[in-house]
This record gives sequence, C-alpha cells and structure tokens, in this order.
Amino acid sequence: MDKVFRNKRAVFLFLLPSLVLFAMIIVAPVILSAYYSTLEWNGAGAQTSVGVSNYIRLFHDPLFMQSVLHTLVFAAASLCIQLPFALLLALLLTGPVKKERFFTTVYFIPVILSSVVIGHLWMRIYHMNNGLLNVLLRTLGFQNLGRTAWLGDIRYALGAVVTPVLWQYTGYHMLLFYSGIRSVPTDIYEAARIDGAGFMRTAGAITLPLLKPIIQVCVTFAAVGSMKVYDLVKVLTDGGPFNATDVMTTLLVRTMIYPGNNYGYGSAMAMILIAVCFILYHVLGWLFREPAQRSVRRGWNG
Repeated sequence: MDKVFRNKRAVFLFLLPSLVLFAMIIVAPVILSAYYSTLEWNGAGAQTSVGVSNYIRLFHDPLFMQSVLHTLVFAAASLCIQLPFALLLALLLTGPVKKERFFTTVYFIPVILSSVVIGHLWMRIYHMNNGLLNVLLRTLGFQNLGRTAWLGDIRYALGAVVTPVLWQYTGYHMLLFYSGIRSVPTDIYEAARIDGAGFMRTAGAITLPLLKPIIQVCVTFAAVGSMKVYDLVKVLTDGGPFNATDVMTTLLVRTMIYPGNNYGYGSAMAMILIAVCFILYHVLGWLFREPAQRSVRRGWNG
C-alpha cells in the first residue's frame, strides 16, 4: 500500500475520475455563472457585456434585498429553534427512554419524505376551512384566528413556510447528535453519576463539550442549507403572496428562467449566493476553531 501512495502517477490516476467529475459538476458551472453574470442575456439570444452592472443593480433591488432578509430568517430559525430542539430530543432519547429506536425512527421519517409530499401535507394542515391547524384553533375558541389563510396572508406566510422546513430536518440533526452522544464512552457518564451529577449537569459539563465537532457540523449544515432552501417554498407559496416568502433561490429561478428570462441578472444572484455560502462556511469554521489554533493561524499570517 505504501508503494502505491509513493507512486505519484498511480495516485493521480486514482483521483482523476473524481477530479473530472468535480470539475464538470462544480467548477465549470461556477465559472460559467461568473461569466454570464457580466452579461445582459435572456439565455438564448444575443449577449451584451455589462461588466459589474448586474451586481450594482442587485444591491439597489428591493426584491433581492427582501429575499436576502427572508433567507436570513430561515437561517436564524434553523440555528435558534431547530438545532436546540434536535439536541434536546437526542439528549432525551439517550436517557432512560423506552422504545428508543422507535422514537428515533419516527423523528427521522420526515427527512426521507419527498419535499413535494411534505409541502402538500402542510398545505392541507394550513387549509383555511378544513385544515388541522384552523380546526384546532376554532375548537379551542379562537374563532377569528381559526379562519386565517396562513399561506395567503403576508403577516403569517413566512412563518408558515419556515415551520415545515424546521420540522423536516429536525430529525436529521437529531440523529447526528444522537450518534455523537452514543459514541461517548459510558464510563464517563458512570463516573459522573457516582459523583452525583444530574441530567442537566452531565449534559452541560460532559455531553456538550464532547459534542463540539458534531455541533459544528450541524451548525454548518443548518446555516449553509438555509441559504439554499427552495423546494418547500416553491411548493407552498412560490414566493408569494406579494413576495412575502421569497428567498434568494426562488427569486433567482424566477429571474433567470420564467417569467423573467434574464439569465445574466439571475447568474449574478447565483454568484452572490455562492459567495455567501462560501464565506459563511469559513466564518463558522473559524468560530469553532480552538483559541490556540486561531493564535497559531494569526502567527502564520504574520
């Protein structure tokens, strides 16, 4: 095996298929999008170079800035609601809970369901007359609130779209936390119990510090994934009503393909989205780095 790794030609040949696929699927589309973002182009006709005008226009476009704000709402909800709830579920499931595997499976089911199926399910839940939510509210005596068109009212639409996204991926993060907790040696917990540590003390002093790598993964997935949310928003509202639920991806697709047919301007939106995801990934990596590692990195940088 050592001989194979010392042979640079063999290593290159083994890596070549992956490198070709990576270049075709990731690198080439990004480079082409960067080029198209400098054009005034409908995707089929003549191309006119406009330089950075599309980018300047973006930051003066109220619809785009509104979509950025909505995307940040998704990210904040994922970080502040979804992840803490998923962690709580994982802590409870690794405690003295009966039928642990059953509950783990049930919580994970939304992750494997199609987003289209989930979207239509929640459309039924939000139905103004016969939806489960409104029927429950009317049963509890909230007659006026129980007649709300949750997906059609600009006051509630964004929250109504965020909720299914949180519900769908809570089980995913729960399973990551659950696996991380299960990988902690049981001797540590037994020693803590002998010392008289309770559930909260054990979770705060042992579980969370040892889960730091898993927490970093979940925070990165939740934050960067929120930047790319599209399918559920598309199914539930398609950015409506009156752009009240537009996120960067839905606005991008409508601008680039139909009805906008402005491929150059849409490509500029795509490049901004790629840049935001890239920066967010590295910022989160820096935040989770140990203070000593940050000092060493600063030293390397001069």
